[in-house]
Amino acid sequence: MFDTLSDRLAATFKNLRGKGRLSEADIDATAREIRIALLEADVALPVVRAFIANIKERARGAEVSQALNPAQQVVKIVNEELIGILGGETRRLRFAKNPPTVIMLAGLQGAGKTTLAGKLGLWLKAQGHSPLLVACDLQRPNAVNQLSVVADRAGVAVYAPQPGNGVGDPVAVAKDSIEFAKAKVHDVVIVDTAGRLGIDEELMRQAADIRDAVSPDEILFVVDAMIGQDAVNTAEAFRDGVGFDGVVLSKLDGDARGGAALSIAHVTGKQIMFASNGEKLEDFDAFHPDRMASRILDMGDLLTLIEQAEKTFSQEEAAKMASKLASSKGKDFTLDDFLAQMEQVRKMGSISKLLGMLPGMGQIKDQINNIDERDVDRTAAIIKSMTPKERAEPTLINGSRRARIAKGSGVEVSAVKNLVERFFEARKMMSKMAQGGGMPGMPGMPGMGGGPGRQKKQVKQAKGKRKSGNPMKRKAEEQAAAARREQAAQGGAFDLPAQDKNFELPDEFKKFMG
Repeated sequence: MFDTLSDRLAATFKNLRGKGRLSEADIDATAREIRIALLEADVALPVVRAFIANIKERARGAEVSQALNPAQQVVKIVNEELIGILGGETRRLRFAKNPPTVIMLAGLQGAGKTTLAGKLGLWLKAQGHSPLLVACDLQRPNAVNQLSVVADRAGVAVYAPQPGNGVGDPVAVAKDSIEFAKAKVHDVVIVDTAGRLGIDEELMRQAADIRDAVSPDEILFVVDAMIGQDAVNTAEAFRDGVGFDGVVLSKLDGDARGGAALSIAHVTGKQIMFASNGEKLEDFDAFHPDRMASRILDMGDLLTLIEQAEKTFSQEEAAKMASKLASSKGKDFTLDDFLAQMEQVRKMGSISKLLGMLPGMGQIKDQINNIDERDVDRTAAIIKSMTPKERAEPTLINGSRRARIAKGSGVEVSAVKNLVERFFEARKMMSKMAQGGGMPGMPGMPGMGGGPGRQKKQVKQAKGKRKSGNPMKRKAEEQAAAARREQAAQGGAFDLPAQDKNFELPDEFKKFMG
């Protein structure tokens, strides 16, 4: 969603590199480029004006003029200001002192409230809570059935006493759900409300009635990140009509311009709390302004990557794999282990998304987007077509075995050969890293492999100066060299001219030298 904005900002900062100091013209040009980038990304005009004014003021201050690298200081300023307009610090959910905690979802129809209720329920369940989803959207066809299906997929309870499709009183359902939650010991109640295609009086009245009936601890405004500037107008209308405590962005994985997402927190004064960035129920997490700003500036999001890895990989399994790689040059690490690791990485999500969280990946964005996720499945099919002995000892795989494995997995023989060769290379590299050798192929650098004594120092023989192939030119060069040698012999080690042989240091220098 923020690709266009990231590309424009990266190009702007590239023009600043190598400048020892920034002139007034440089600052104005940079601010103009950033303004254009934000406007093209559909950021609200008042937000752009405030953002650019802050950057200009700080760029002209001492933190840039006295910096060793002004360009890096400007990037730092832009990063901090981006974090500011995205809401500053991460906003956490407030839980009631006396359960259940009531969370009400509000927003327009099509924003993704029902699906998001399931995602939030699954997220809270992973946090150790016992959520209950409440079907109060009794207007939209099959909304109640959809919530039941989503709740079942998330493995959480649902309260849906009314069939919906225009039948039932949503205010009564919301009120009764609190008693039901207390009776069934659910500590969080998530109320899914009805939406409309646009702001109208009936929508606001119903949402306000449900709010008054359940007295929610949190009202979350769900907004489609792809609808542009209308998202800001809708947010302001809901803030004034019903009121909300935080914003949830849905459909952040879309390819529309994401300026509305950058504008809402600044315009409404309410922070973005959660973000949904995929179709799966797991594609949902707390919104961190600093991490989002880092992604926009192509600095990566390693903290989120680490958190996802910690959820997927167990410490026990990681220690087991590390010990296999560290022992006997990694020969204990088999293709079965390789397959297990690959499947664990696959559980973390799309390979393209994972790579996108690494710093600097915006420069190879096209290659990342063209990654074929099915390659992982093909690799798994090849390994599963091998016998247990072949997986444990890949060196056994000869020509006839390769042909059999290729036939069993539906690939070319060359694909099997390439996989085995890549496995040996990867095992060798990972083994060296596990043994503390660092990255191979970088000799002489501490912690990066090839330290003192690891590689023999190669002494290159100095090459003599090449002589000209032209006889007359070569003779002139030889005469000039002979003249220089004679002058050096007469002048001593410091090449003093012959007439200065009796040169003496001044008396002050003689005293100084003792």
